Amino acid sequence: YAPFPVQLPWSCPTILAGGAELKNSFCFTRDRYGILSHHIGDLENFETLNAFESCIAHYERLFRLKPEALAYDLHPNYLATRYILERSKAEDIPAFGVQHHHAHIASAMAEHGMSGREKVIGFSFDGTGYGSDGAIWGGEVLLAGYDGFERSFHLDYTPLPGGDKAVKEPWRFALAWLLKAGIPWSEATPPVKHGMSKANSLLNPIDLLRRQLESGINCPPTSSMGRLFDAVASLIGLRHQVNFEAQAAIELEALVDKMESSAYSIDLVGNKIDPRQMLGNILADVLNRVPLPTIAARFHNALAQMVLDISLEIRGHYALNQVVLSGGVWQNVTLLARTIPLLRREGFAVTIHRCIPANDGGLSLGQAVIAASQFETVNLERTVEESI
Repeated sequence: YAPFPVQLPWSCPTILAGGAELKNSFCFTRDRYGILSHHIGDLENFETLNAFESCIAHYERLFRLKPEALAYDLHPNYLATRYILERSKAEDIPAFGVQHHHAHIASAMAEHGMSGREKVIGFSFDGTGYGSDGAIWGGEVLLAGYDGFERSFHLDYTPLPGGDKAVKEPWRFALAWLLKAGIPWSEATPPVKHGMSKANSLLNPIDLLRRQLESGINCPPTSSMGRLFDAVASLIGLRHQVNFEAQAAIELEALVDKMESSAYSIDLVGNKIDPRQMLGNILADVLNRVPLPTIAARFHNALAQMVLDISLEIRGHYALNQVVLSGGVWQNVTLLARTIPLLRREGFAVTIHRCIPANDGGLSLGQAVIAASQFETVNLERTVEESI
């Protein structure tokens, strides 16, 4: 419900967090409450931006709020980010940039009233988020508190040919993964078949894609877990083009054989999650005509087992026991239902979203509490300097 306040673990200054570009909501903090807005939508045009700005003004009047600090996503082209930075400059209000996946984990922590005094093992899995290194993140394992995070593991980087074009046409990203894995582009492979079907006397999409990947032109690196779901959906011939967000992942989840308990293997190499062997095994199963529901189940089971393996490794090093699952991928109920029991059987405490959206609709709450922590640190440092 909105605007139904979330009770926070500590009292906060009045902060406005602008949220993300997609599924936008903004958030105000005041005293021990986080006040999330209703669903604004995707900030992709002038009309939605106007609605976003007028709704912020309405909430300020409704709750008699005057922000002491602002929070924004690190992506420089998000309209919400631009609004926050412009307002910061115009009104001389301090603004704090918050990494996208850190905000996801913090939103779940804040929803459940976690103090943040001890770090959590945060699995922040989604489609797209601007990384601290400028890459497209989305398959992140963070040791996180409100005051900061350490990127402990992440899905290995893979080029996303054409950027948004590969998001809409998952067959492109499936072939990018096969190239990275050293797996030949056989004409029997479903995404190759699809690409060849688009060929004509002038253009061969397969040849063009290979050249693009080899040159690296317009191929931003991504660690996105959401895009891995897309790649698998194309690899098994389920979905090569999408008409709406997460369509391939939704259809892949719907395909899962509920009775299948076996799993593919996902390698952990250093701090990287390496699915190349798994993708090779998936393709082999496809070519051997293993039923697609079986393949889909083994893929979901592999991800659940990978989460457990990483959690055990981190606990062995840092003695942490609290796992937090956030980000749009965790809207996948099948993945969630297979992951949580594995973690609990090993004694982990597991936190998931209950009232706040796991996707970008809940991001602004995380931005706000992280900014509150940074704001208080800055004020404390200023006070110490003045006393000296």
